[in-house]
Amino acid sequence: MGELDIRPAADDDVPAIVAMLADDPLGAQRESPDDLTPYLNALERLSSDPNQHLVVAVRDSRVVGTLQLTIIPGLSRKGATRSLIEAVRIHTDERGSGLGTQLIEWAIDESRRHNCQLVQLTSDATRTDAHRFYQRLGFEASHVGFKLQL
Repeated sequence: MGELDIRPAADDDVPAIVAMLADDPLGAQRESPDDLTPYLNALERLSSDPNQHLVVAVRDSRVVGTLQLTIIPGLSRKGATRSLIEAVRIHTDERGSGLGTQLIEWAIDESRRHNCQLVQLTSDATRTDAHRFYQRLGFEASHVGFKLQL
């Protein structure tokens, strides 16, 4: 395997990112690679916000993973800054290769660089393999999450 590069996502990466987002039963219901316009607009908004870090993992000039890291300043926990990891996806060909661990470790290191005191993430209740993965990396299932569709 070639060397891994984790870098900010660019417009040219969007088709590969969307393909990974859509490549599972949940994503297939909510993502649409047919029209990339909303994704490109979202990338523009993300790129202009210094607290948002949408990154891709690239190996041999191919996007093989992605995640979004959000830095959240706050008042709770004595004014602690926290980070939120979202939309972690690994290309099917790379699952089980250790890439997911490398991406999460990158996000944790980046969180430390931003002086975060806490890293948090959510995972759909049906993603039991992902839950085991995050627990193996030291994350605790400490909360119950709620969503309201708007």
